[in-house]
Amino acid sequence: MRKTTSKDQSKTIPRRYEEIVNAITAEYETLSSGFQQIARFFTQNPNIIALESINAIARQSGVHPSSLVRFAQHFGFSGFKQLQAVFQTRLATAAPGFRERIDALEVDLQKNSAGGNVGYLKTLIVRDIAALHHLLESATEATLSDASTMLARAETIYIAGQMRSEPIALLARYLMTMLKKRVVMLDPAGGLATEMAATMTRSDVLIAIAFRHYAKEVVAIVENAVAAKVKMISITDSQLSPIAKGASVLFTVPEEEYSFSRSLAAPVCLVQALAVATAAKLQPSRKASPRIPTVTEIVRNRVEPKAR
Repeated sequence: MRKTTSKDQSKTIPRRYEEIVNAITAEYETLSSGFQQIARFFTQNPNIIALESINAIARQSGVHPSSLVRFAQHFGFSGFKQLQAVFQTRLATAAPGFRERIDALEVDLQKNSAGGNVGYLKTLIVRDIAALHHLLESATEATLSDASTMLARAETIYIAGQMRSEPIALLARYLMTMLKKRVVMLDPAGGLATEMAATMTRSDVLIAIAFRHYAKEVVAIVENAVAAKVKMISITDSQLSPIAKGASVLFTVPEEEYSFSRSLAAPVCLVQALAVATAAKLQPSRKASPRIPTVTEIVRNRVEPKAR
């Protein structure tokens, strides 16, 4: 048997950010619980991994720094610094000036930390800005186009989003209904959400929305949809999310921390963008920008012809 050389081993080391995430995702189910915890933090907070020290990352992810070193070595790196360098290259390549932007945001956060009620407001706004910046960098023309095409062609659009994700789901239902799409909201009322989800067919589309800690009923609905091969658009916080696996189109909105004040700005903006993109697909002859009518406008248009 040929002895494996260090040169052979180096070929298996992920060199690009996407390769690291794919490797983590592929091995996630077989990792120890400690490594799974680190994996979730890495995929949900790539900017923190690129910009912070190993001690700061260990503190925020709830593990010992030595665990981060072992995690990096598990995926073929000599140590944590080598792995971190790939995350840093991602920022330098995909987002020039991002270091300066993060520094500015951190200064604002520190400035507002003792600013009373207005300080709370400013802190939330700064976090929203950071989340929106990430969304702008991560969402692509291809994913938005694929998702809007699926929604425009869907016979019925099912939407699942509970707990903190419910406002996002409600907005999606409103916008898709205004586009005259048949929409079914899979809410927990009456305890029938999973039974209603069982009526989905391959001509339908499921919009699934969940962030850590993931609503168990939404996870169950997603698992059933994947088994039934229903097309699915997932909006979540990581590629390791339980609603990411099997998604036809995946949108990730990583969150810095798991607190009550987590931002809704980015997922709300994403749902609005999907609605406008879907409107454009449904209104190919419209020369101006696509429009989503309001309820008031629809009612007025129904009444005015009768008045004439």
